[in-house]
Amino acid sequence: MISEDGFKLQESLDKIKHIIIVLSGKGGVGKSTVSANLTATLSMRGYQVGLMDVDITGPNIPKMFGIEDEGLDVQDEKLIPVFVPPSMKIVSMAFLLQTKDTPVLWRGPVKMTAIRQFIEDVNWGDLDYLVIDMPPGTGDEALSIVQLIPKADGIIIVTTPQEVSLLDARKSVTFSAQSQIPIIGLIENMSGFICPHCGEKTDIFKSGGGEATAKELNMQFLGKVPIEPGVGLSGDKGMPIVIDNPDSESAKAFERIADRVVKTVEKK
Repeated sequence: MISEDGFKLQESLDKIKHIIIVLSGKGGVGKSTVSANLTATLSMRGYQVGLMDVDITGPNIPKMFGIEDEGLDVQDEKLIPVFVPPSMKIVSMAFLLQTKDTPVLWRGPVKMTAIRQFIEDVNWGDLDYLVIDMPPGTGDEALSIVQLIPKADGIIIVTTPQEVSLLDARKSVTFSAQSQIPIIGLIENMSGFICPHCGEKTDIFKSGGGEATAKELNMQFLGKVPIEPGVGLSGDKGMPIVIDNPDSESAKAFERIADRVVKTVEKK
């Protein structure tokens, strides 16, 4: 028999066709940037997409979409996500804070309760895709999320080319295996700096480490995303690069990544 909590959870997820978890072994590798641009790309292709920002202590997604001042409405005892055109629904801890600078000083059990409510008590409606922007690392929060959503379609692992980041990416692979959620693939972010003036590429953080790791671990390599000033600038002004500058190399990279993700998930 399904418990009341289990029923609420099942009811919340029943109308979502595909769930994608975006994970990184450490912070600072651009996981939220990947989540935001993947969501925006899918939305521009006509999919109904949700984006759940469960990085409780560092919720950056609203800033990237220019919706920091929004709040969550409640209807029939359910939270209503913030709508962003053309077809995105976004939920984030940032919407529940008093100010943008309010820190979240919560211990583990309180975080777990908040995460469960984000999944159970949100009326997502009918979605083709729900993208979950995870907290960095593979600790309690990440574990709680994968336990609540065991039928997720897969995990995308984000890394940068440096060895220190790749070491943590390997831990994410082990975490995915232990959680029994398949890996969709690995993304190498910050893979070479593209000069905005001459277009020349310089491998500041090296390049190719993520691709080599994916090959070694026998997983799909989803693509490389270069470093471009426009990525940071577009995020700061609340517009993902795929919307702000679709002709940029980064936007094209995200388009190719979205192609591979959709093909993999729909095939599954």
